[in-house]
Amino acid sequence: MFVVEQAGRIRLIRNGKKVATPFLDISKLVSCCGERGLLGLAFAPDYKTSGLFYVDYTNTAGDTRVAEYRRSTSNPNIADPGSARIVLAQSQPQPNHNGGHIAFGPDDMLYIGFGDGGSGNDPHGALGNGQNLNTLLGKILRINPARSGSDSYSVPSDNPFVGDAGKRPEIWAWGLRNPWRFSFDRLSGGLAIGDVGQNAIEEIDWSPAPERGKGINYGWRPYEGTRANFPGETAAGAVPPVLEYSHGSAGCSVTGGYVVRDSRLSSIYGRYIYGDFCSGKVWTADMREGKLAAISRGALPFTFSALASFGQDSAGRIYLVSLGGRVARLDQR
Repeated sequence: MFVVEQAGRIRLIRNGKKVATPFLDISKLVSCCGERGLLGLAFAPDYKTSGLFYVDYTNTAGDTRVAEYRRSTSNPNIADPGSARIVLAQSQPQPNHNGGHIAFGPDDMLYIGFGDGGSGNDPHGALGNGQNLNTLLGKILRINPARSGSDSYSVPSDNPFVGDAGKRPEIWAWGLRNPWRFSFDRLSGGLAIGDVGQNAIEEIDWSPAPERGKGINYGWRPYEGTRANFPGETAAGAVPPVLEYSHGSAGCSVTGGYVVRDSRLSSIYGRYIYGDFCSGKVWTADMREGKLAAISRGALPFTFSALASFGQDSAGRIYLVSLGGRVARLDQR
């Protein structure tokens, strides 16, 4: 099991014990902490043979870097630090809302989550970065991370804005404030996004396969969930969330999770699990209806302090990760 540490290390866990030598240590390259740090890890679909994996981090200047690394050829328990290759670079105007989650989709393309650039209420330009298709900020991107000639990556030809003047072709979905953990349902291929709200609403967005969010505008900054955040502003074709909750006892910062595909978890199998960083509450929801009013939501009988992320292994088992250092696996009672 690989565990990402915000300060810049990836630790290897074997039989429940931490291996002394980190799999990768780039702490000297990383600015931490707050919302900065080593924020994402994704293994290439052919990792077993290629040894390639990708990380998303904020560098010492506070800007985002997505980098490729390769597993050591002499020791599979460590990465080769000299194999680093910067795939994508993005400046960050503020220290918060860096996004940072990366994942390979069912199509073997790399999806990259970016927040809106930070501060509050997306004060970047006339309508904010979330609604500006000429910036990568406030978006989910889709790229092929392999080098293409002199370019460090390529853009799939079926991305929604390829060939559109003034629109970044890397963009897959837009209108996001800070997508803090998105995932693909390993069975259906659908895309679920936990998007952190401003001061009032947290939201979960869901797009079933085969489209998986292609070209969808999720509405930020004009909308925070279904709430009009800037009355008078509009978001072209905005798709509302399938689930939202208000700040207060429920929490204040959503942590997106996974559709549960662990057959041992019979009571919540096929439901989406997510939680809140502030309250530590964890819920599951049936999102198959794809309608806000039709969602059934249920709380699990525990809280998990400083819930920073969820994880899923090759068998579909679900893990919860605390910023305080705790890693737990979800099992049926």
